[in-house]
Amino acid sequence: MAGTARARTGWRYRANVTARVVAGTIGAYAVAALFAAAMARVLPMPRVEAIMPATLLAFLVGPAVTLWAFLARGPWRAWAGVVLLAALFAAIGWSAGAPA
Repeated sequence: MAGTARARTGWRYRANVTARVVAGTIGAYAVAALFAAAMARVLPMPRVEAIMPATLLAFLVGPAVTLWAFLARGPWRAWAGVVLLAALFAAIGWSAGAPA
């Protein structure tokens, strides 16, 4: 029991939690923003009208990414998932073409 308390006060534990918090806040915001931008370009409706459903769906993506950041096995996997999702949505948005 004393070993567990000691493990939670070390710098590694604090760095782990800090990395997950940053991935779950800043990373989730970036992924949600890229998701909204990509979906606004991909949805089969005029882009002005596609902004609302894309933004509403992004409100579901953000918390999902935050959950992933804390459920991943380690902070490196958490960041890998966040970066891969951000790259995927950026590629989708980029390949959809310039906004009209």
